[in-house]
Amino acid sequence: MASSALCAEGGKYKIEKKLPLQGAGRWDYVTTDPEAHRVYIARATHVSVLDSETGAVVGDIPDTPGVHGVAVAPDLGIGFISEGGAAKVAVFDLKTLKVDSTIATGENPDSILYHPSTHLVFVQCGKSKSTSVIDAKTKKVVATIPLNAKPEYFAYDENGNIFVNLEETHSIAVIDSAAKKLKATWPMEGCEGPSGLALDRKTHTLFASCDGKLMVVDSKTGKVRQSVPIGDDCDGAFFDPGTGNVFASAGAGKLSIIHADKAGKYSVVQEIATPPGSKTMGLDAVSHKAYVPSAKFTGDPTAHPRPAVVDGSIQVLVVGE
Repeated sequence: MASSALCAEGGKYKIEKKLPLQGAGRWDYVTTDPEAHRVYIARATHVSVLDSETGAVVGDIPDTPGVHGVAVAPDLGIGFISEGGAAKVAVFDLKTLKVDSTIATGENPDSILYHPSTHLVFVQCGKSKSTSVIDAKTKKVVATIPLNAKPEYFAYDENGNIFVNLEETHSIAVIDSAAKKLKATWPMEGCEGPSGLALDRKTHTLFASCDGKLMVVDSKTGKVRQSVPIGDDCDGAFFDPGTGNVFASAGAGKLSIIHADKAGKYSVVQEIATPPGSKTMGLDAVSHKAYVPSAKFTGDPTAHPRPAVVDGSIQVLVVGE
């Protein structure tokens, strides 16, 4: 365990609430919208929308087959949903939550990013091993970027770089957002199956969740600085710039909170027990709260193929200070 000073910084989190969600079915990414106080949870065939302050379900976006993720564009008043089962992205109104159009993409659109400075949407397509680029204003695909490996989650800096984990090659792709082209691929030695990805823009540090490890990577050079042990089957990694804490949610049943000491070395400063299978999360960097979906399963939630969710057992764990 880390020093007492670090424990004071990262050891004060707890599960504040457990928000029940009706129905069954697995889930994927969680997206927070701090401005609108909303939390979007992708739930296989629909998207649940929660009020982040009260925990109440304030809406539902139906008919989103194989949904993986949601991206919001508050400046445009619209949001985007990756429909993995339909090879499309649905566009919806942020106020009414009504879908007004769909856009054809590559196969199995997965994680999805709205890039505010370019007004582009970058959609990682797993089966196509590519990123589909959508102009958010015209709602049309304007480019397809080949990646040569299955893309997972993303992060972006203030210099036009978009970073994407490549699961099969255990590496990070670097995309030039303005040119809409791949400009580098950085291998991560010692990493297996990277999924979650986060970025500390101030220190130029990427955090990639691999099998049982969080890789700490220089976002300027791609050099792996260190690795930190975390739980297996981690699909969510987020950085909170207000506290300097990194969150990593693992399906093995723990949420790890990581922090750097004065010398810049990262270590786990707190672990919170979560139900097995709680491998994704969302972070509200304004309220400093994490939202971690959990459920009971008909078998080992980390097994392949994945077991079914027990109907009525889904809860969202709200983790705060």
